[in-house]
Amino acid sequence: MKNFVPVFKRELGAYFNSPVAYVFLFIFLIATGGCSFWLGGFYERMQADLSSFFMWHPWLYLFLIPAVGMRLWAEERKSGTIELLFTLPVTLPEAVLAKFAAAWCFIGIALLMTFPIVLTVGYLGNPDYGVIICSYLGSFLMAGAYLAIASLTSAMTKNQVISFVLSVMICFVLVLTGLGVFTQALSNWFSVGVADFLSMFSFSTHFQSLQRGVVDSRDVVYFVSMIVTLLLANMMVLEQKKHQ
Repeated sequence: MKNFVPVFKRELGAYFNSPVAYVFLFIFLIATGGCSFWLGGFYERMQADLSSFFMWHPWLYLFLIPAVGMRLWAEERKSGTIELLFTLPVTLPEAVLAKFAAAWCFIGIALLMTFPIVLTVGYLGNPDYGVIICSYLGSFLMAGAYLAIASLTSAMTKNQVISFVLSVMICFVLVLTGLGVFTQALSNWFSVGVADFLSMFSFSTHFQSLQRGVVDSRDVVYFVSMIVTLLLANMMVLEQKKHQ
């Protein structure tokens, strides 16, 4: 993995060399702040916590993360630079991991830039910072799972719009399966056990568990295994495309 770092630096630097990155950061901060203070009723709840902030992350990521991930491979394939990339002394695993890590790091930077809301809740009350840290961890892991899906769909097509739509659809299903209303609807078609089993694969279910302030290994393993599996699928797709 000796070429991982150079590719990672190149990809991460490319984000900040483009005005699109700053537009994304601005939209992300405005969206998270707006959802927390207005839609989430931050002040009206009269509680020193960030539940109204994190509750919107699965829905915000539904559109924002695919917007970041749709260009990872679709742009390379459309412009033809993917052939140039594979002629360099960079292995496929190195390229996939480096591009994914750079995009995930960029999203992590966007998440860290929301620190003023932590200062706000700390000024207004006495929050449980352990719960806040666990929630940030859960949000970051969930963002990685969203991004892994977007990376896979980006490798499957040269069209960024198609990649974006596919990512949104897949992520929407994985969010929806964890909602009580959807689980109840599934129980009308399947047994309760099957409905509960399907809900175990939901982003919402595992993220809400981490939001409670307890780092359950099952939740961490779920997100990590989801990322690893999707990145392996990403490599398989690119390997197949390389020989076409």
